[in-house]
Amino acid sequence: MYLYFPTNYVWSMAVVASLNNGGLIDDVDKASRPVLEASQQGDDVGTELLYSSWQAVADRILASAQEDEARGWWRGAAEKYYRAALYTSQAERLQSPKWEGRKAAYQKSIDLLLKHVEIGRVPLTTVDVPYAGDDAPAGSALPGYFHRAPGDGPHPLVVMWNGLDSTKEMMYTSGFPQLLAERGISTLMMDPPGSGEALRMRDLHARYDTEVWAASILDWVEQNAADLDVDPARVGLVGWSLGGYYVPRAAAFEKRIALAVAWGANYDWAAVQEARRRREGENPVPHYWDHVRWVFGATDDDDFREKTKNMRLEGVVENITVPFLVTHGIGDRQIPVAYAHQEYEAAVNSPKRELRIFSQEEGGAEHIGIDNMPYVAQWTADWVAETFAELEA
Repeated sequence: MYLYFPTNYVWSMAVVASLNNGGLIDDVDKASRPVLEASQQGDDVGTELLYSSWQAVADRILASAQEDEARGWWRGAAEKYYRAALYTSQAERLQSPKWEGRKAAYQKSIDLLLKHVEIGRVPLTTVDVPYAGDDAPAGSALPGYFHRAPGDGPHPLVVMWNGLDSTKEMMYTSGFPQLLAERGISTLMMDPPGSGEALRMRDLHARYDTEVWAASILDWVEQNAADLDVDPARVGLVGWSLGGYYVPRAAAFEKRIALAVAWGANYDWAAVQEARRRREGENPVPHYWDHVRWVFGATDDDDFREKTKNMRLEGVVENITVPFLVTHGIGDRQIPVAYAHQEYEAAVNSPKRELRIFSQEEGGAEHIGIDNMPYVAQWTADWVAETFAELEA
């Protein structure tokens, strides 16, 4: 992976994600060069300084976008709103849960992306999915984006979940929904409990039994299938990073799911936490222990351990009875590649199970293939399209 910050893997992930998802190298260099020295002080120190530096660049792009919009230059304006949203989103991801500016920064990333959608006439709409989790207040809803495939339907649908620290905005900027649309597949990008807007704005926390929120989402899809122009019998589930635990768990127990993709094999996330306590492997975000307690609504480390002790897929993936893809990078510094092999071997009741390990030579070798995400996304989109076609036949 390209390490812009040579001693700081976590900050460098934001650089790589930006460059792979439509950012420009000049923008990213201008944003990152002023904080090179700060990056040498560890993951946690200086993240607010990083945000300020990246926002200075995003704000200059925003001003240019507004000038283009005022002149009726819609295409240029839409592209600039996109880049401003991308940089804001990546910089916000690195902040502490205790930072007072976090909600405002996240809302800014949403507003910029939706301005890109409006100006660029992107076939994307915001949705709220009623959430009936027993740990959620009455009337709770999960936020999402629906990206409609072109042409007449009903289309297959992929429900996409993020992981521990990503957001539905990052799902859109990954380009994966656009790749699916090219293949005639619509995408529902959801912030599940514990991530994105569901966590930041609605205080909905993650839980181990992900079939609970899967059921809420699938109920909503069935009720709105005609308006969405999707086929409720062809709904797949794709999740990256911690979504690589969330998805197999849901697919094992929610039988309305037609196919499942673990984009990163989080086979034993509870064990990963113990390894991180021993400082084995890399963390995905700064302020890590504050972050995970926030995600799960844990009061302290013991409470966090209790809430996540069941986040293992041994004895679970055996219950998956639909096509199942496991992808992993051979050089993943966060999740051991051995987990991908264990997860694949355990999925004995899947009628079509496949394991795809991405190598250093081809790219996609890092966590969720972030070093070459377009390559990994293309391969995954082709597998999904192929599998939906087989199911239809």
